[in-house]
Amino acid sequence: MRRTRIAAAIAALALGGLTTTVVALATPASAAGPDLTAAFAQTSTWSSGYGADYVITNRGDAASTGWAVEFDLPAGSRVSSSWSSVRTQTGQHYRFTNATWNGDIAPGGSEAFGFNVAGLGTPLNCTIDGRPCGGGPAPTTAPPTTAPPTTAPPTTAPPTTAPPTTGPPTGPVVDVSSAAQLQSALAAAQPGQTIRLAAGTYRGAFLTQRAGTASSRITLTGPRSAILINDGPSGTAPSCPAPTAGWDSGYGLWLFNAPYWNLTGFTVAESKKGVVLDNSHHVTIDGLYVHHVEDEAVHFRRSSADGVIRNSRITDTGLVQPGFGEGVYIGSSQSNFGCHGNSGGVDRSDRIQVLNNEIGPNVAAEHIDVKEGTEDGIVRGNRFNGQGITGQNSGDSWVDAKGNDYLFEGNVGTFSSPGVFANGYETHNLLDGYGCGNVWRNNTSNLGGVGRYAINVTSTSRCPGHLNVVYSSNTVTNAVTGLTNIAVTPG
Repeated sequence: MRRTRIAAAIAALALGGLTTTVVALATPASAAGPDLTAAFAQTSTWSSGYGADYVITNRGDAASTGWAVEFDLPAGSRVSSSWSSVRTQTGQHYRFTNATWNGDIAPGGSEAFGFNVAGLGTPLNCTIDGRPCGGGPAPTTAPPTTAPPTTAPPTTAPPTTAPPTTGPPTGPVVDVSSAAQLQSALAAAQPGQTIRLAAGTYRGAFLTQRAGTASSRITLTGPRSAILINDGPSGTAPSCPAPTAGWDSGYGLWLFNAPYWNLTGFTVAESKKGVVLDNSHHVTIDGLYVHHVEDEAVHFRRSSADGVIRNSRITDTGLVQPGFGEGVYIGSSQSNFGCHGNSGGVDRSDRIQVLNNEIGPNVAAEHIDVKEGTEDGIVRGNRFNGQGITGQNSGDSWVDAKGNDYLFEGNVGTFSSPGVFANGYETHNLLDGYGCGNVWRNNTSNLGGVGRYAINVTSTSRCPGHLNVVYSSNTVTNAVTGLTNIAVTPG
């Protein structure tokens, strides 16, 4: 990609800044044992409400075993849905406790839960485990206790694999501040090592083929102002993408046969593709910003199973090939199984978790494309902004679910012009037995007066005994037709 093609857009974006509102109080030095704080972040807004997260951080020197966040909402506002927590309520007082999989927070680590509010009032009198959310001693007047609800809210099944937490480095640290240093560090990375980026721009081809282990992951971390850019591609490409002497893929960051990595905090921009994972399972992407790329932003490919992308932001994809400008791409299409399939000829990038991300605007194709042959993923707590979707190559929805047994829960999607928009979520059956068994629960969809259905299931006859399910907890506004084209299940 020529740098001049998108330099003006990058500059404008930098001046615009990120529009997330964060409220957190100053915190004192950590005490013995776990020391939890909770920071409120309003992540999306609309005329009658907003979406928000609480990010819980452990500043102590021992892991937590659970947490409880409580707050009040002003009259006229209420929590309408929530995720990654167990919620109870008494009047205007809310209590959120950890789910089964996110109560154990290591020192320096963080977990998050999210919720949507009908109304514009923001939380008051926040406490975590009885202490102020920003830290400090417990209040002299205890917050009101919470009586158990008359009917317990439905709990959410935990992920099949709990995402690993990310904390301060515990092994060897390699500090880098130039592209050459980063390339060398990626080429020589060892299990347990942390590669730490200094702020700055890194131009070049960034590839690793080094594997971490389940007990000793490799971490690449840096601030958002550490920006990886690949001005390629160049050279003669092989018939199937694989590291080849003399060929630059143009990918911003490429992990090939490199499982058990953490990628945290930094930015990838101005590249052919953003982050590409090939046969790189158990990779966690946390807090990345990927933007202004020619094709897709993040691709779990070639059976890169058990991966996580969370707390990340994706905008401005498909700048050269709009029909290939997906935000998160899971698996491969049948036409590419010859290159990327390795289990029965299928790309088994299974059990991918897409959690609490902000995707859009100007994502040219689907915000999440779930390909045929993949299974058992979780898409929870994301914000989809469909403005700028192009409709090219059938990219006309936030999510296209062609895999099996995905859970879509607690996501908030909006659409506004310009753009081409058919439905919020769609299913397709491109491979026999796939596009089935997917579940939608507690999702909020605003179709901007353009989209037909929030959830459009293209076929029920293709999924006998393994039907897709849409629960009544899903809501839709500004739809041309309605919530869904299939029968709604109570719950």
